[in-house]
Amino acid sequence: MASDITEIDIVILSYAQTEELKQVTANALTSLINSEDPELIKFNIIVVESQKDLKPFQYEYGETVYPDVPFGYNRYMNIGISMTSAPYICLCNNDLLFHPQWATEILKPFKRYRSLSSASPMCTIHHTKLGMEPNIGLLAGHRERVEVSGWCLFFKRNMLKLIGHLDENFMFRHASHDYTHLLTVLNLHHVLVTSSIVDHLDHTTLNKQDPERFNELMFKQDIYYEKKWGYRLGRKWETL
Repeated sequence: MASDITEIDIVILSYAQTEELKQVTANALTSLINSEDPELIKFNIIVVESQKDLKPFQYEYGETVYPDVPFGYNRYMNIGISMTSAPYICLCNNDLLFHPQWATEILKPFKRYRSLSSASPMCTIHHTKLGMEPNIGLLAGHRERVEVSGWCLFFKRNMLKLIGHLDENFMFRHASHDYTHLLTVLNLHHVLVTSSIVDHLDHTTLNKQDPERFNELMFKQDIYYEKKWGYRLGRKWETL
């Protein structure tokens, strides 16, 4: 193994309710492993699986864990983070396709700019709809679904000393908004790396949920989000 190898901890959340969704996670893992030279970049992969009756099944290439606590997006991410120790962490949805050398490219600005804390790769499905193209440089900013790709957050582990654990009050929706606001208030630098490509198939799992579960995941966090951030962002929430 090369002495200059870079280790990256990958935490992926999965909910394999069906064989199709199980395959979505498997496809993401295969594309991840095939994306880089293992002599240069080593991925330490934790899959946090919500489908408990799948246990003891293990996805290829990493460790699969089945938490004994109720689902929460940030709660499950924290479980994965707690199992890792590399200097870089990448928090991922399962419905991703990693393009060749995405990690090589996303590491470049971290090595060039010591003050950089966080980054996201570009999605050729989503970002091109916003008028962006691959390989147009680094785009700095904290806008969710613009510079910040909530489905793939890449950051230095030492950033956790500032932001602490991810807020587990966010079960799903607003988890990435909370992350962007933390970057802003703590003045942490983030960039979208347009030469790093990770495509997001967008809500592959979420769209399989029944209407009640969909609404629970998407809309029941609104009040807490407004109480935490509304005042700081100049909105009034006293009447909520």
